[in-house]
Amino acid sequence: MLSLDTVPQEILERIAFLSATETLLGPPSSLVTLQSANRQIHASLSFTSNPYLYARIFAFKFDVGRSSRQVSDRSSPSILAHELVHRFRVLRRVRAMVSAGDIDLEREILFHSYLMMLENAGKNEEQLRDYARMEDWLRSYLKVKPPIEQWPPHNDHTSLAMWLFWFLLRPADYANDEDSTWDILNVLKVYALGAHKYPLTDPSWVNFLPDSRPHSTNIVHYSEAHQLKVPPLATPAILSFLTLFNLKAKALDFGPTLEIPIKAGCNEWEYELGRCLSLSRPNLDKGVTESFRPGSVEGTWEGIFTYTEFTAYAALLQGAPPPILQRSVIARHRQTWKLREHHHFGPSAAPPLGSACSSGSIPDFGSKRAPLSAGDPLRAYFPTGTRIVESREGLEVFEPNCRKELRYHRATLLPVMEGADVDSEQQVQDIIITGEGHSAWGQFNLVGRVRPCDGFISLCKEYVDDDRGKWIYRGYLVGNVNSNLAGRWRDTLSPASVPGYEGCFIMARRR
Repeated sequence: MLSLDTVPQEILERIAFLSATETLLGPPSSLVTLQSANRQIHASLSFTSNPYLYARIFAFKFDVGRSSRQVSDRSSPSILAHELVHRFRVLRRVRAMVSAGDIDLEREILFHSYLMMLENAGKNEEQLRDYARMEDWLRSYLKVKPPIEQWPPHNDHTSLAMWLFWFLLRPADYANDEDSTWDILNVLKVYALGAHKYPLTDPSWVNFLPDSRPHSTNIVHYSEAHQLKVPPLATPAILSFLTLFNLKAKALDFGPTLEIPIKAGCNEWEYELGRCLSLSRPNLDKGVTESFRPGSVEGTWEGIFTYTEFTAYAALLQGAPPPILQRSVIARHRQTWKLREHHHFGPSAAPPLGSACSSGSIPDFGSKRAPLSAGDPLRAYFPTGTRIVESREGLEVFEPNCRKELRYHRATLLPVMEGADVDSEQQVQDIIITGEGHSAWGQFNLVGRVRPCDGFISLCKEYVDDDRGKWIYRGYLVGNVNSNLAGRWRDTLSPASVPGYEGCFIMARRR
């Protein structure tokens, strides 16, 4: 009589793998039945004796790609096997809508779901969306119930929840559910437009070169301890708010709309992961980091900017509660930007970032930092009096009292610098953006810089008609292939250190 005990180990493992991977979604529960056949099979397929089997199951059910290796480069079979168990323990709790009031469990769910989406190439999102029903958990966590009488909290947990909401958002799910759409819009409106309560960035946007790194959190991921800085919630709140607001405007045939791409592909969020890791490191004074891909803003962008009634916004700055914001009328206009990106390359022409040339001395070109001093944040970080001459090849930048002009090469052209290796993106030391655009308010010019430590983009928008004045646009490029540029504009008359008159914007690359 044939017995399972006579089946060769490799055949038994093959049977176990096929049984465990019959479906993508959910834990490999069918293994329990197979293991219960007898003691010998249980011993052969147990978690402790056969981590290779469980590592293979992990690789089938979850994404293991370049983003994962950025976090951990020691993904041994044992580590992947333990990660399989840990992830499904978390996903089961999300599916069961467990965690209310348990801060530690909330932390575990939010951090690991967030990291799963940063590593997503398709399978992670399916497990979160279709098996765990993460969107239901998020709506419950964010308490999507109007009215909102007090300002909601701003902490790591709410930031993670808002980023997950954006990563998983499918506007079509809200197309036929008017009540649900208005409920979530009321929540998102508070986070997106309450600029005085929910900052765009940490460290502060006022500093081009932060004095110190922001607070980061200790987490365990792939069985290793890591430091991770959670980005603030404002950017995903703005993206989600304007996406759903656009959906309602389109349904009501009310005002300008915009097709906003949010479909995620392989490694769509890898620069979000890069930003988290970059801000968690001790030194923030390096050149352009993995938070921003050089060349990624070059091209034509179309989008919308919004603004609220000035008197209502003034009341907010004087301490008014959220209802005055929720009742405010949101006006919006379309705009188009044509942007050109310019790079300064290599250590051979790079004085220290933030060092002024006011003494008239020749800067230290042996440094590996960006060349141009850190200037006024309300002027997109350019030192007062900086002169920029643009040509087809790029820019010549003249800083006051500095005896050498700086050359920036156009991103679309092959840069050639004697004695410098410019093939690597790591050689980009500083990025300047120039451009022009138009809206219903008229023609304008744009000029700005990219903050090296986190890819934070600041653009000074100056209308050709002087009556419209100057405005500062600040935000992040979110997404890799289907990217959006989103953030807030504000006036340039209020001091940078105090809240000003602000609104939101979102831009998508012209298709």
